[in-house]
Amino acid sequence: MKLIIQIPCYNEEETLELAYRDLPRKIKGIDEIEYLIINDGSQDNTVQKARELGFHHIVSFKQNKGLAKGFMAGLDACLHLGADIIVNTDADNQYCGADIKKLVRPILEDKADIVIGERPIDQTEHFSWLK
Repeated sequence: MKLIIQIPCYNEEETLELAYRDLPRKIKGIDEIEYLIINDGSQDNTVQKARELGFHHIVSFKQNKGLAKGFMAGLDACLHLGADIIVNTDADNQYCGADIKKLVRPILEDKADIVIGERPIDQTEHFSWLK
């Protein structure tokens, strides 16, 4: 069973390492875990930072195309790379990497085909009311 964790990035050089360090390295029931970033036209050193950290895969847009197009490009790349499970998270570590184990568990137990996590946005002070 192969899991690929994809992270859309737009100028995330400063925060990518924090998110990367929080990602799981092993999950019971998963044989391989790989990491992929979608570089959405970043103008900083996001790609260089990802390479230094050891990301397995990088999908890059020359110019910013937005989160939806990045998400779709990431899914396509993950499927071509043979992912059985794909998890999307963020580069500024607003999601807890340890929760990835909780997200994939229902899939591994054949209880779900898709799992969607949520953040407690109404309890997070720095989130705007739009979120």
